[in-house]
Amino acid sequence: MNSTADNDKHDQHDQRDLAGRRAVVTGGTRGIGEAVVRRLLEAGADVLATARTEPATVPDGAGFVAADVTTREGAEAIAAAAQERFGGADIVVHNAGGGTPSESTVATPAAEWQSALDLNFISAVRLDALLAPAMREAGSGAIVHVSSAAVLTPVGMFLPYTAAKAALENYSRGLAIDLAPSGVRVNVVSPGRTATPGGEATRREWAAIAAGSDTPPAETNADDVPPLGREGRPDDIADAVHFLVSGRAAWLTGRNLIVDGGEFPMG
Repeated sequence: MNSTADNDKHDQHDQRDLAGRRAVVTGGTRGIGEAVVRRLLEAGADVLATARTEPATVPDGAGFVAADVTTREGAEAIAAAAQERFGGADIVVHNAGGGTPSESTVATPAAEWQSALDLNFISAVRLDALLAPAMREAGSGAIVHVSSAAVLTPVGMFLPYTAAKAALENYSRGLAIDLAPSGVRVNVVSPGRTATPGGEATRREWAAIAAGSDTPPAETNADDVPPLGREGRPDDIADAVHFLVSGRAAWLTGRNLIVDGGEFPMG
């Protein structure tokens, strides 16, 4: 039997508070990105999902464009697809990102640092530059950059990733101040440990390096969970994104919403 809280949450998600809004979600075909696409569709938005390669399926009602957000050509393809599909964008969610652990920060090749910056930071800067001007001209819009709660306690083997996400957060704050007078809001969502295939694979790599092994374990420690007693779910992060792009967050900009079940210390 569903609890009253579960029913209330279901009712909230049934509200089509984004009806008529046009959304672009990068990295929108797996894990958190796919959950965000579904949540925005449920809320009534028209959604364009992007990823490097086309998945077997996309959520019913969503559009899709294959594009590499780490390149100028990829960003231009996304902006062109949004313009062609629904005449622009009112909502942009930058979920594309990721990184791989390394054994030594100082020995990490320059190319890996550049790759981390391109995927986790520059990609957002590049696409914002193409989509935000029309939002500014329209006098409204919402941008959400997906970062990581790991920025709060960076560790050496993930430093290229967390440093790039830290740059994203600093940029987001500056962009929010720049766009605020025109009514465009910019916020950050920083997930903690979230149950996604990509996240689990990365944690297995991390565990192998920490153990000095070349073989990742079959699974990571199931007891290593946040204080709220479970890993996050993609829907938990999608809920936060939905809130930030909705009218319920009309007085929020330049903020970082950390969604981690209490895992990390307050910033």
